Amino acid sequence: MNLVSILCSTLLFLTGCNNDDNRNQEESQVENNIAVTAQIISVTPSGTSGNFTFSVGISSPDTGCDQYANWWEVISEDGSTLIYRRILAHSHVDEQPFIRSGGSVAITTDQIVIVRAHMNTSGYGTTVFKGSVDNGFVEETLDQDFAENLASQQPLPSGCAF
Repeated sequence: MNLVSILCSTLLFLTGCNNDDNRNQEESQVENNIAVTAQIISVTPSGTSGNFTFSVGISSPDTGCDQYANWWEVISEDGSTLIYRRILAHSHVDEQPFIRSGGSVAITTDQIVIVRAHMNTSGYGTTVFKGSVDNGFVEETLDQDFAENLASQQPLPSGCAF
């Protein structure tokens, strides 16, 4: 029995603490977060070093301009630098998942980057693709607040067409 279990057992009558309940609540929060955020599902780069185009697949719970994936972006591996942002000018309610291309992405073939998507209502998704042009991109999960300060950097959407 670990310390958390002992504390929970001891304080059960005061707090209702239960490891299974806490675990289920955390799992539910993760599932709910995924349900309302845009998730990257594919990344295909093309071009030459310093001038790549990325075709990015996104799955998002778009409902119209009130809730839609409003951009995808390429950021540095450490999250300190916004390298490229592709603004999505409208919702994709009837087109899920969808692919949008953008560039010029100024990276080298061996530079490791992260590709992630953003919802106008809930911020960044947790499913991202990380990798390099040389070695390919693989799915990873990041904290939703990873490099969230980049959300205020230009370019930013000026509205939603539909």
